[in-house]
Amino acid sequence: MDWFTLGNMITRIRIGQKASTPGFSRTVIRRPDGLFWVGGIWSGQVVQLRDFLFSDIWTIYDDEETEQWLEFRTKVEQMEREMIVNQYEDLRE
Repeated sequence: MDWFTLGNMITRIRIGQKASTPGFSRTVIRRPDGLFWVGGIWSGQVVQLRDFLFSDIWTIYDDEETEQWLEFRTKVEQMEREMIVNQYEDLRE
């Protein structure tokens, strides 16, 4: 099992994947429209980066809910790559 700091988790999590802290005290899911809380009092709300999150370690995983997002994953990842390439090329000009 790989553990990530918050910043590393954000760069590695893919559409449909979940990430949890040890003991599943905090769980998020990456959807095409952002990172959302799963369970708890903030369930379904957009994750806001707050101080307490910076000291957490996270593990990323797929579960049964992942399958519904797989068709979007490829499209979104391709779009993200294109945006990065376009920004890079614009800066080089």
